[in-house]
Amino acid sequence: MAETAAVQGRRKEVVGEVVSNRMHKTIVVEVVRKKAHPFYFRVVSKDKKFYAHDEKNEAHVGDVVRLEESRPLSKLKRWRLKEIVRRTKLAPEPAAKDSK
Repeated sequence: MAETAAVQGRRKEVVGEVVSNRMHKTIVVEVVRKKAHPFYFRVVSKDKKFYAHDEKNEAHVGDVVRLEESRPLSKLKRWRLKEIVRRTKLAPEPAAKDSK
C-alpha cells in the first residue's frame, strides 16, 4: 500500500491512509512500508504518520491519499495533499450541533 517515488529534481510522494482530519486544513496520514528482513526474510511492516496540508478539507478518515513533499508549513507539516486515490465507503459523520 505504500509507494515512494524519488526521482532527482522531483518531490517525494507517499501513499497512505487518512487516520485523522479533525484539524482545520490538516490531515494525518499513516504510511505503511513493508520490507523483507535482511537475515530472516520475514516481511516486516513499518508505519509512520505524516501531517499534511489539505487546503479544501476534502479528505476524510479512511481515504487513501497521495502526498507530495513541500516546504515546511508549520512545526509538523511538511507534506501537501496531491490527490485522493480512493475514497472510503463509509460516509463521514455529520457535525453534531449542540442544542440547549
